[in-house]
Amino acid sequence: MSDRNEAVEPIVITGAGVVSPIGIGVDAFWENLSAGRSGISTIEIMADCGAPRNVGGEVKEFTDKTAKKTYLKPQRKSIKVMCREIQLGVASAALAIENSQLAVEEMDHERIGVDFGANLMLSPPETLKDACWACVENGEAERSFTYGDWGTTGLATMEPLWLLKYLPNMPGCHIGIACDARGPNNSITLDEASGNLALQEATRNIQRGRADVMIAGTTGTRLHPVKSMHAIMWDELANSNDPPESWSRPFDRNRSGQVLAEGACSFILESASHAKQREANILGTILGGGSSCVLDKQGKPHLRQALVNAMRAALRDAGMTASDIGHINAHGLSTGPIDNAEARAIQEVFGSAAGEVPVTALKSYLGNSGSGCGTLEMAGSLLALQHGIIPPTLNYQTPDPECGLNVVHGEPLATTNKVFIKLNVTRIGQASAIIVRAA
Repeated sequence: MSDRNEAVEPIVITGAGVVSPIGIGVDAFWENLSAGRSGISTIEIMADCGAPRNVGGEVKEFTDKTAKKTYLKPQRKSIKVMCREIQLGVASAALAIENSQLAVEEMDHERIGVDFGANLMLSPPETLKDACWACVENGEAERSFTYGDWGTTGLATMEPLWLLKYLPNMPGCHIGIACDARGPNNSITLDEASGNLALQEATRNIQRGRADVMIAGTTGTRLHPVKSMHAIMWDELANSNDPPESWSRPFDRNRSGQVLAEGACSFILESASHAKQREANILGTILGGGSSCVLDKQGKPHLRQALVNAMRAALRDAGMTASDIGHINAHGLSTGPIDNAEARAIQEVFGSAAGEVPVTALKSYLGNSGSGCGTLEMAGSLLALQHGIIPPTLNYQTPDPECGLNVVHGEPLATTNKVFIKLNVTRIGQASAIIVRAA
């Protein structure tokens, strides 16, 4: 994002929709966050998703029945072409619109847009198994898959609309259709970095005069039979004999890895004048953002430098210095290398104040839902600051001297500074940051 023009009108947040392991809707989410309740437990949606001991951050209240009868009732005819993570995202957008009291049907639909982030979506094995068996030579005995038969024999057994259930641009499409939003519509697939980027792009669309209102958010899941296998191969996953709610321990010396999860969160963004005209309740203001992706000389991800670049770009875009930031809402993955890289990046940007600025890490409540994590974590800070506090990090007991951060833990921290920076980064080095001032 380029340097901010002082004449550019502020973009405000007027609604939030949360679908999370600690509650659906902002009221339930805040109730459990403020009570320090973790959403990490034994997974019930599938017998074994591949996560260690089948533990993760699951949205247990979101079932086929509740989706059809409550959260996606207007879209119930389209549910058959939505996989679970698309459903989560569309439901979060509907909740955000309701929370904002935005009369979408009365608006100029050419002036409503959607910017939504999602993971790459994968078909579960049961969706593909019949088509795959159709391409096996000599029946099941030899189990020799013939790739040349897939385009004819295999695909012919698939349901016609199969692919529409698993395209990462479909959350934005379904949201746009539901709202008859004919303005800008874009999808971002940068895993954990997606949320901050979707909000930044939505902000720019309004500032450039392309829309009056943008629905911006993300959805994601890692509670998936294939994605969890990828996580086992690629990531450091927590595993313990302790209760599941204690597994996610960002920046703690005894952390053992991340916890897989699912979730979605959407925000309604408007120009300040548009929000004032309709007397909207303002939750916060987008002040600036930045992003970066860095590889070292060996072609490996340089997470620390990417985070440094993203933070500095966000501060520059907001016209601020590090001393203006009231707290950091960290990526806080709970893995050794990534937590350490994030801590070093904070130390580089905040200098001598790095050990003083409060840091909170909300994956300790929610786990890591991939693309869904950033917006959910941002909602935590945004809601907490309405009450003048910074939410504590769960399970932080033994400070890691390698990190050296002022991690808020034990009890919420009272604050009068409403400005925070939200950080996220992917394991391949894509970093994003956004600065928000809560109302």
